Amino acid sequence: MALSIQMLMQPANKAVDLILSSSLHSAMVLAFAVLAVLYLAYRRKVEIYLIDYSCYCPPSSYRLTKSMFKESMVHDNMDPDSVAFQCKILEKSGYSEQTCIPPPLACIPKTKALSSALEEVETIMFAAIAHLYQQSNINPKAIDILITNSSVFSPTPSLSAMVVNKFRMRSDIMSFNLSGMGCSAGLISVSLARDLLRVHRNSLALIASTECLNLNWYTGKVPSMLLTNCLFRMGGAAILMSSRVQDKHRAKYKLKHIVRTSKARNDQSHGCIYMDVDPDNEVGVSISKNVVNFAGDALKTNIASLAPLVFSYRERFIYAFSLICHKLGSRRETSIYAPNFSKAFEHFCIHAGGRAVIEAIKRKLRLRKQDVEASTMTLHRFGNTSSSSIWYELCYIEAKGRMKCGDRVWQIAFGSGFKCNSAVWQCLRDVNPDTANAWRYTIRSYPVQDLIF
Repeated sequence: MALSIQMLMQPANKAVDLILSSSLHSAMVLAFAVLAVLYLAYRRKVEIYLIDYSCYCPPSSYRLTKSMFKESMVHDNMDPDSVAFQCKILEKSGYSEQTCIPPPLACIPKTKALSSALEEVETIMFAAIAHLYQQSNINPKAIDILITNSSVFSPTPSLSAMVVNKFRMRSDIMSFNLSGMGCSAGLISVSLARDLLRVHRNSLALIASTECLNLNWYTGKVPSMLLTNCLFRMGGAAILMSSRVQDKHRAKYKLKHIVRTSKARNDQSHGCIYMDVDPDNEVGVSISKNVVNFAGDALKTNIASLAPLVFSYRERFIYAFSLICHKLGSRRETSIYAPNFSKAFEHFCIHAGGRAVIEAIKRKLRLRKQDVEASTMTLHRFGNTSSSSIWYELCYIEAKGRMKCGDRVWQIAFGSGFKCNSAVWQCLRDVNPDTANAWRYTIRSYPVQDLIF
């Protein structure tokens, strides 16, 4: 009897085992599917947003008029030929009477000291950051990543440490200080912030971009070093970036692409902008007369990497075909096709390194007058503010009420090394032109028609 019961129970036990194994298999498949979805969700591309930014606007008392510029050089007992050379450069620069320098450099005699340099960078950075905090309603303790950049001034403690101390930021903040990167350091900072924000998700990054003039005002006789006195002016910017999903609805822009190009392996390119001492042991930054050519070469390489990311398949094919023909055929007879950049971007922010640089890029890229208006007017109003100039240009476009939802912006920056860096942003909402910014007092006077070439 017992044996017959066992025989009857065997099929039932097998059925139960089959059901259990089937359920276990289904559970494992379901668990795997859930894990796969979670993994893909985690690995999805992290969007990087520009919440807001602020540009420093020097007070009118910091103005350096052309007459003041000449008078200060005469009182410094500068060589007459050097004075004449600088006045000639300044007349052709396209600068207005509104560009500014730090007060110690406007004094007679000039005051060049470490304390003055520290006061200069503190004035610029702290004012720009404080204004950014105010208009974006961000608590300094909410910042997770801090990046500062200044090419020729790197004190101890660093500029990033100065910012942390001033605004009492968190002790676990990730802070970085970039130096020696030239005028393109602003976009290098953006590139670093993007990479860090992708790794450290749901974070905020603050960038402070400036340059110090005080210790680097050249008083010697070498013409290539005197150019820095004529070109560089006081300025800076603070930029707030985020990888937090909740910031998408209040952010101004979304970062689409960053392309960086360095030509430092070429000796001539490496030495076209160079800090050195002259025969009289005066320290200065020498700028080669061929710097425009090096900029064009770096830009060409940068475009070759950027073009596939922003242009249509038709534009890409024509560009690639012309490039192949140029390399295989006679380079004098075949030219490289220049894509129509107006189809890829609505706005252009070309580094205001000088009028010659802007003119050369306009010609090479076949841009329209309105495409270089922001760069030309920024050069006129603020001068070359080094790494922060592209932000003054973006600020100009916004102040004119031209930035609309969906518009694409191409920022181009050049720097020693020689470097060319690009950033492509997409506007997420119409930008209010009434927002207080660095152009709020002078925007009605622009554009100056005589300057648009």
